[in-house]
Amino acid sequence: MARPHIAFLGIGLMGAPMTANLLAAGFRMTLWNRTAAKCEPFKEQADVAPSPAEAVAGADVVITMLENGDVVEDVLVRQGVIDALGEGAVLIDMSSVQPSLARRHAAMAAERGAGYLDAPVSGGTRGAESGTLSIMAGGEAAHLESVQGVLAALGRVTHIGPVGAGQLAKLANQAIVGVTIGAVSEALLLASRGGADPVAVREALLGGFAGSRILEQHGQRMIDRDFAPGAPARIQLKDLRMILDEARAEGLTLPLAQQAHNTYLSLVANGHADVDHSGLLLELEHINGARLGRTRPESKEG
Repeated sequence: MARPHIAFLGIGLMGAPMTANLLAAGFRMTLWNRTAAKCEPFKEQADVAPSPAEAVAGADVVITMLENGDVVEDVLVRQGVIDALGEGAVLIDMSSVQPSLARRHAAMAAERGAGYLDAPVSGGTRGAESGTLSIMAGGEAAHLESVQGVLAALGRVTHIGPVGAGQLAKLANQAIVGVTIGAVSEALLLASRGGADPVAVREALLGGFAGSRILEQHGQRMIDRDFAPGAPARIQLKDLRMILDEARAEGLTLPLAQQAHNTYLSLVANGHADVDHSGLLLELEHINGARLGRTRPESKEG
């Protein structure tokens, strides 16, 4: 598909930098966001539609990057996006939603003669800004092939399998992320409480088996106490809830994901819904009455 017209729905923390990258790649775009002011930075480069259905009219590719499954269902179904799809258009839902919802929307799009991909992402706002997102795509190979040029402007695409498989991969990603943020929080707090310098501990661990992007990026956020949201805690909680729902549907028990869910639930209940998900440290500090330090302990001589 050469230079398709793209409708992008959802100009938020992730959608805004993704839109910027698509515009920089030369795509013609029509934008919609519930809060219209978020489209303002792009009004000289893209059209802004007053409704999602109007944004989609005439678009070859429709991308949604919305907060949760309820919002996606509202925009796609109740606000008429699927009904406005043209024959041959491809709808790419890059939100994180239940696999069953992805399958439902794919079937509805097919009735309109349109293609569908569930293509959630990992990489946070940094990945969105740099165009290096990991994109996990579920759907027909032919539909994915037709939009490769679009997705290439956003990151690296892996075809996971049929519709819904992209969302399953995202759930797997978020299980690892949520549990690992908890592990990094606990490890740094333990080391700090015992008198070790968490800065030095993080540096040492990065060179061993405990090394990870979570330890590298979010461990540094914890040390710097930089909890401005890249991925808000409320979104991590939503994803963990979906993980547990999917596990129950498949007859699985996931105790680590359950514990991470419970801790994020407490974090959000204590007023930290919009901190970065690395802010899970705040809940552990609250539970323990302790604070992560970053000063190296004084050396003892003699």
